[in-house]
Amino acid sequence: MLLKTLRYDTSGGWSQPLPGELNSPATLVLAFGASEFADRPEPFAELARALPDALLLGCSTSGEIAGAQVHDASISVAVARLQHSTLRRAVTEVHGAQDSWAAGARLAQQLHAPGLRAVFVLSDGLHVNGTPLVAGLTQNLPPGVQLSGGLAGDGSRFARTWVLDGAKPMQHCICAVGFYGERLRMGHGHDGGWWDFGPERRITRSEGNVLFELDGKPALDLYKAYLGERAAGLPGTALLFPLSLRREGSGEPLVRTILGIDEAQRSLTFAGDMPQGGIARLMRTHNDHLIDSAGLAVQRATQGLPECDPPLVVSVSCVGRRLVLGERTDEEVETVAEGAPRDAAHVGFYSYGEIAPALAGGGSDLHNQTMTVSLFSEAAAAGAGA
Repeated sequence: MLLKTLRYDTSGGWSQPLPGELNSPATLVLAFGASEFADRPEPFAELARALPDALLLGCSTSGEIAGAQVHDASISVAVARLQHSTLRRAVTEVHGAQDSWAAGARLAQQLHAPGLRAVFVLSDGLHVNGTPLVAGLTQNLPPGVQLSGGLAGDGSRFARTWVLDGAKPMQHCICAVGFYGERLRMGHGHDGGWWDFGPERRITRSEGNVLFELDGKPALDLYKAYLGERAAGLPGTALLFPLSLRREGSGEPLVRTILGIDEAQRSLTFAGDMPQGGIARLMRTHNDHLIDSAGLAVQRATQGLPECDPPLVVSVSCVGRRLVLGERTDEEVETVAEGAPRDAAHVGFYSYGEIAPALAGGGSDLHNQTMTVSLFSEAAAAGAGA
């Protein structure tokens, strides 16, 4: 695998010439950009012209990860030319949260082909329910295919997100890339660094990702009572206090972030399902826990990785973590960069939801407030490693 990373910002343009020499049908171009580039998409057109045969994938962010730093008002780009593997792109429109499972199934059908090993997906962050999206993909992909990715971001504004359809930023869009070949090597890891506090509350009324009642009381009223003065800043301040979700009889708890509120219905809308009968608790953290969890995520992603080419490392972290970390956000990203293999190319973004395989194996889950790390590489020789 041949790798190159570069950046674009409005003041200085491209950090280096576009690597046209890496153009091929087996070249993946990842471009993570600030939301405002929906109105100024010229840099994406430039990428497409310089690498016309490559597969271009990207989305809007709540912060662009490039190497060991986080930027705003920029585009973070990685170009990876695979030498022993192939790629396939899938795209679909999502017609609201109720279409999420079907959208995932449509993507899986487009990618279904012999040799499929992994899928990386980028979704609209506001008009989708991430839980059935992931379920629609995993239930329709061949067994053993590893799924990772994330939901596009828009800072803490929750106003507009986009995904690249070719070189065009589009709303209501989901795009994915499939990786095919026996010499592909992948690694995945994630960790949150949050802990529960306060009483457990049962979800007594919900529909998909909309939570109406906890213990028979309006969910928004209870949440505002917890937030106190911070309630005036909803939904943005909700990023500081997510909820943990535990399903009856399930193992690993999931973290859920609020994307919107409805004052009339006294409800909360989340990035993923809040199933009726589940147990919810408030969560909190502090900076050192978040930074340590990033180190654990990259450690899990690299564990057992066989000898292979320098990997493409993609980090997807949550906008809520960035709001908590503030000026220490770079430390989270530095921790991942330092834990990655030597000569790795590291890009990523801050998101409205993170997708990663479960730690105990099996399918993938939608996460919030979590650092997820995915590694993609190729074995140095046929048959090397697992």
